[in-house]
Amino acid sequence: MNNFAYSRADDATSALDLISAANGNGGGKFLAGGTNLVDLMREGIERPSAVVDVTRLPLDSITEHNGGLRIGAMVRNSHLAANALVRQRYPLLSQAILAGASPQLRNMATTGGNLMQRTRCYYFYDLSTHCNKRVPGSGCDARNGFNRYHAILGTSEHCIATHPSDMCVALAALDATINVESNLGARSLPAEGFHRLPGDSPDHETNLEAGELIVSVDLPASTADLHSHYRKLRDRASYAFALVSVAAAVKIVSGKLEQIHIALGGVAHKPWRALVAENMLVDHIPSAKLFEQAAAAELASASPRRYNGFKIELARRTIVDVLSELTSESTKSQ
Repeated sequence: MNNFAYSRADDATSALDLISAANGNGGGKFLAGGTNLVDLMREGIERPSAVVDVTRLPLDSITEHNGGLRIGAMVRNSHLAANALVRQRYPLLSQAILAGASPQLRNMATTGGNLMQRTRCYYFYDLSTHCNKRVPGSGCDARNGFNRYHAILGTSEHCIATHPSDMCVALAALDATINVESNLGARSLPAEGFHRLPGDSPDHETNLEAGELIVSVDLPASTADLHSHYRKLRDRASYAFALVSVAAAVKIVSGKLEQIHIALGGVAHKPWRALVAENMLVDHIPSAKLFEQAAAAELASASPRRYNGFKIELARRTIVDVLSELTSESTKSQ
């Protein structure tokens, strides 16, 4: 681990001032839960000149906001998953968080930190390999290496890493909004557009600007109280990253899908919003045949590598199964 300056911020203004000064002197990082950043620093992958600890910022509340919920960036994942309003109105988010990591890590991880975690690609973590995400322009050994856990959608010749978060997949499906602040002002980004596909610059993983701090996440009223489910397929039952995951939420009115929200995990460099499938399904009567067609259409652009072609069929079957279960439950409850 390289030497770095450490400071602790007590409010957002001081945090932004400290990171601005750090970015003008070699580059700084915000420390939230630390469950990913500290590991990367220990391995020599992240080498910030300064670390600004934001764990004491007063951003740890969950409140009702515009008919939905506002989640502070410092809310611990364990508290978020257990919150009564989240479990009642947005159970998809609670399910996704509980499907990830271990209880100990969820007790440390924060909402903002989870959004900023980096890939768990072996080649990214191995300093002896070529990785464009770690060293831009060096190549991508994963493309012709052991790529069982890698992406099949939205890949590029420069990177096939997957995004590791379960929480972020649920946020994408729920049309969440990420609120950020900097010394230049405040702005909001849709969760679906917060993370980036690799393209020519896989080292740029989010659409945050330099010096921006995540302050909260908004869950809208429009996706509250929907029938929803998060299903995660993995090699072992606990503490494993997704091979494929599906976050889905539906609303059926007069026998038709009035709302349909689907996001996939484990298949792309970012949580993958299944817009092709959604557009095929909305305003239609749900059926297994239609789900099959929509899932196939969504996955038609998949570009598998040697060891991960199975993800196409796994994702197709999981999408169909989750939607069949959800629509059956929704119809029975009416």
